[in-house]
Amino acid sequence: MNPNDKTKMFQVSTLQALALGYSRAVINVAELMKHGDIGLGTFEDVNGEMIVIDGHCYRADENGDVNEADGDIGVPFSSVTFFKKDRSFDIGCMESVDKLKEYLNLRIDENFGLNSMHMARIDGSFKRVCARSESGHRSHHVSLKDALSKTQRDFNFDDVRGTLVCVYYPDYMDGINASGWHLHFISEDRKTGGHVFDVSMTNGTLYLDKVTNIEITLPNEPAFDTYTLKNASKDEIKSVEQK
Repeated sequence: MNPNDKTKMFQVSTLQALALGYSRAVINVAELMKHGDIGLGTFEDVNGEMIVIDGHCYRADENGDVNEADGDIGVPFSSVTFFKKDRSFDIGCMESVDKLKEYLNLRIDENFGLNSMHMARIDGSFKRVCARSESGHRSHHVSLKDALSKTQRDFNFDDVRGTLVCVYYPDYMDGINASGWHLHFISEDRKTGGHVFDVSMTNGTLYLDKVTNIEITLPNEPAFDTYTLKNASKDEIKSVEQK
């Protein structure tokens, strides 16, 4: 992808494949960063949550501690784009992640965007961020839900400043990615973060881009064809990606 093409979502593999247990490296972090400066995903063997922001790729481990990821680490699933900050909004108090998602949906609906992809960044102050991450689980044909049941941990960050990276895919793309909003958090000092399942925000600033093109890089090995992707459970995907 041309780095000057700033309206394209670059995706590694599909969420269906990850949900069914395809967690092998498709590309590495260094290659991923040629295709975007903001986004989210995970690492080989689902070894932590990925937060891409300001052109850096960070890994949140199972304790919520964050470090910048080495370029040679494998990536089985991710969505990134080059961020333009097309629209911005000041946000007041948001008492829950559901309220925040409702607000985000209103912002994209008013711009006729419910059938498009979106990347959002929210810089703000938070009373609490409820998040989770995981350590790696090397497996083949072990579902994401089962792998996370062995390694995933929950944690809270209280009275913290930081950033939510938020990706939206429309419902007709469900399976390629999770339909609706998917949020990851990283603290302002870049020391803590993870996958967000609830949040209480005091105030913040939302930056929002509408994305109308997508490029998907699929695994290029015979093992990928041993997965029947249409069998991926939508309920399982929703339970691990949006709750």
